[in-house]
Amino acid sequence: MLLTLFYILSAITLATAFLTIFSKNPIHSAIYLVLCFFSIAGHYLMFNAQFLAIVHVIVYSGAIMILMLFTIMLMNLNKEDEKNKSMLTRISAVISFCLVAFVLLAAFIKAQPVITEYKVSGQDYQSIKVLGQVLLNEYMVPFEFASVLLLVSMIGAVLLSKKEHINN
Repeated sequence: MLLTLFYILSAITLATAFLTIFSKNPIHSAIYLVLCFFSIAGHYLMFNAQFLAIVHVIVYSGAIMILMLFTIMLMNLNKEDEKNKSMLTRISAVISFCLVAFVLLAAFIKAQPVITEYKVSGQDYQSIKVLGQVLLNEYMVPFEFASVLLLVSMIGAVLLSKKEHINN
């Protein structure tokens, strides 16, 4: 039963990921990406990580996809305005993709897992209280860097979308 559910969720994840990439309509791509995020949240639920699944749905499927949809709407992507890419650009993009894929595949094949002994601390890291203590004690500086980075990117997005008024 669990294995069947894993295969179904994996098929949905892969199908919606490919549809996200190959869809011609950017709005359809965004919807496929939301479906992909929900299926990944299903994988988290299978790993018994309920809190991570809920945060994933709230953050990615909610907030980030809304921002992406606003970006798509602000960019006003129309087929008529889009210039066709030259054949040299397309060939160079395919070659670049193949090289990056080859390097990543070689890195994954050559990578050896680090085998260490696990120390059982007895703490339940599924608990929100323990997760908050770890996040705000041991990882406080990276957490604050991430919040500042998000704040700066939000300000930049507002400034980029702001239209200038020309005074005559």
